[in-house]
Amino acid sequence: MTQPDAQLSGFVVAIDGPSGSGKSSVSKQVARTLDFGYLDTGAMYRALTWWCLEEGVDLADEAAVIDAAEAFPLTIGTDPDAPTVEVAGHDVAADIRETRISTQVSAVAGVIPVREIMRRLQRRLISEAGASRGGVVAEGRDITTVVAPDAPVRILLTASEEARLARRSKELHGHDGAEAVAATRSQIVDRDKADSAVSQFTVAADGVTTVDTSDLDFDGSVAAVLQVVAAARA
Repeated sequence: MTQPDAQLSGFVVAIDGPSGSGKSSVSKQVARTLDFGYLDTGAMYRALTWWCLEEGVDLADEAAVIDAAEAFPLTIGTDPDAPTVEVAGHDVAADIRETRISTQVSAVAGVIPVREIMRRLQRRLISEAGASRGGVVAEGRDITTVVAPDAPVRILLTASEEARLARRSKELHGHDGAEAVAATRSQIVDRDKADSAVSQFTVAADGVTTVDTSDLDFDGSVAAVLQVVAAARA
């Protein structure tokens, strides 16, 4: 019989959302403002994908991917000013943002037993960061519903497809012209479609507060999230 999860340590702010919603940048700034730890769970899946490719694991072989996840030598920092990602002692923070990882990470993240292995690891990291800093902002796809459904603050950060494509195009290509948006679409729309098969991050679950950043700039998005946190802490 599966044992219930241990209670989370510290004040946990769980933030989910689709690609380009501003989730990572907003979450980091919220963590800085609150002097909390920060955990990017998406980076963990990217790092696992990098590790599988580095080890020559066939991503179509679910058993092999599960074995890789069970032996995953990950070290991830939870300082919002320096969120390091290392695998087997190698700094992979830049490598995991490459297109080859972005286009294949869903193949790893879509394996259900892998998600359970990662869920346990993510929950432990959230608790450790919460205990050491008094609180933690954890962001991803299923933090509000699966990893930390017991977090005192659960937020779905969302934005229109148009806004998300424009933001990610500027991030990747330096502008949001038609050509850049077209080149970015597969990384946004296709990945979200693939990931939505195993986690729900487009519609807020019961008890989850939706923050729509479509018409908000960065500072406005951060302020909106901090307002939700302040209300919960009060």
